[in-house]
Amino acid sequence: MKHAATFLVLILLFALPVVVLALVSLAPGWRFPDVWPADFSIKGLIYLAQHQRQILMSLGSSCLFSLLTVLTTLLMCLLPAAVFARSNFSGKALLEGLLLAPALVPPMTFAMGLHFLFIKFSLADTLAGVVLILAMFSYPYMFRSLVAGFQTMGKDYRLCAENLGAGTMSILLQVELPLLMPAVIAGGSVVFLVAFSEYFLVFLIGGGSVDSFTGTLFPLLNSSNRSLAAILTLIFLCLPIVLFLVIDTILVQAYRKKGMI
Repeated sequence: MKHAATFLVLILLFALPVVVLALVSLAPGWRFPDVWPADFSIKGLIYLAQHQRQILMSLGSSCLFSLLTVLTTLLMCLLPAAVFARSNFSGKALLEGLLLAPALVPPMTFAMGLHFLFIKFSLADTLAGVVLILAMFSYPYMFRSLVAGFQTMGKDYRLCAENLGAGTMSILLQVELPLLMPAVIAGGSVVFLVAFSEYFLVFLIGGGSVDSFTGTLFPLLNSSNRSLAAILTLIFLCLPIVLFLVIDTILVQAYRKKGMI
């Protein structure tokens, strides 16, 4: 009974804001102290249909640089995570703390110091620059996840593969990466969410040349078009959920083919 009540409270906490957003999207004039909207309108949906190309392009751009950020952080963290998980050396705790520092530093402080370097190396106002700054800001999430994955895996699988004559790349691609997939998905999910929801870093480094969904959404939050802002917020909420469902389905099918579940 206690667990059911807790579960019900959690559902209400997550469901009520979504219900309010759905009502606001259809009733932009809904104001306090009205308990229920007096009038409903589909002007927000009409505006969305009229500007769907722009919104879809910004949504696709955000998904693109978020996925590229996940791939970049994976490449950045794979070997360092293996070293930290399997080795003990002097100053390990200090170095690990320094590697995790970007997750603790405010994005504005982190980006302003690098913006000059990005301009100098012609990375400002480019997709590559946006991916790189997001990867530098969010890689600690992938790093910690991969360290935990390597620690859980242990060294036995690698030793068995080496005894059977497998090379370093074969071990990495055919043995370790499949076993690390849960850790990669866990870290990649957080990195994707951080990159997808980031506004300031994309705006600063992208300079308006790189479209982003947050760049379309945030100005609307302070505008009079509350209906469209609510609709885009619902899309912003639903897209990661859909992505996670797709990833879960793909992983389940892949593991079933290998007989792992």
